[in-house]
Amino acid sequence: MEMDFSNMFSVAGKTVVITGGSRGIGEMIAAGFLSNGAKVIISSRKAQACEETVERLKAEYGGEIYAIPSDVGSLDGVNHLVSELEKKEDKVDVLVNNAGVAWGASLDEFPEHGYDKVMDVNVKGVFFLTQKMMPLLRKAASAENPARVINIASVDGMHTSPMSGYIYGTSKAAVIHLTRFMGSQLAKENILVNGIAPGPFPTYMLSTGVGYKGETEGVDWDAIGSRTPMGRVGAPSDVAGLSIFLSSKASAYITGHTIPCDGGIVSGS
Repeated sequence: MEMDFSNMFSVAGKTVVITGGSRGIGEMIAAGFLSNGAKVIISSRKAQACEETVERLKAEYGGEIYAIPSDVGSLDGVNHLVSELEKKEDKVDVLVNNAGVAWGASLDEFPEHGYDKVMDVNVKGVFFLTQKMMPLLRKAASAENPARVINIASVDGMHTSPMSGYIYGTSKAAVIHLTRFMGSQLAKENILVNGIAPGPFPTYMLSTGVGYKGETEGVDWDAIGSRTPMGRVGAPSDVAGLSIFLSSKASAYITGHTIPCDGGIVSGS
């Protein structure tokens, strides 16, 4: 067997689509790919936030990045994203399904519209965007260089958390199982599907959950991180590095798995 260990972790020249890419973990992943030579397309609901992130990342890392604002919580939004993408790209090497929402409420008070919003974005959006992106992914896929789908789940889908608000954790558990199904079914088409389950990262979503109203500056992230076995919150390079690994030659024999990126929370629970 010929052994080729060159460019093991390279993503240079790949076309990468990242939903929820205007802030938080999505922006961290976008920055990682952009700084390593990939073309990056980000999407989120708010056009202004998308454009501000594009300009910020382009100024810091250079490279090729643009945005297609869309709401992947609805089929209309999914179709809009894909149709606009097809006007500019003939293939997609990597799809990162990162867009997600949470809703905090007690069991007695949890509203139906909150349930629907979480499940629509976190589960339905992942399923239908992957479905509609299949033609572009197939064009990029080969046995030598498979296309990739990375579903961003959460450690709350692997253990119970008082912060998950019932449906957030349940939705992320669904994403993990959907990743297993997609991984097994799409492998024969040279499309590898894996997931990442982040723990605490310094993001708008976690800030909101711990009472800081979405602010990421001025938060005692050290105190929050001290609850993990590793004693810290995640850094952008942690989740970006894992995403790059799952998009590179180094992971070409892995599919259907969800890897915690959590400082040891799942293994310690």
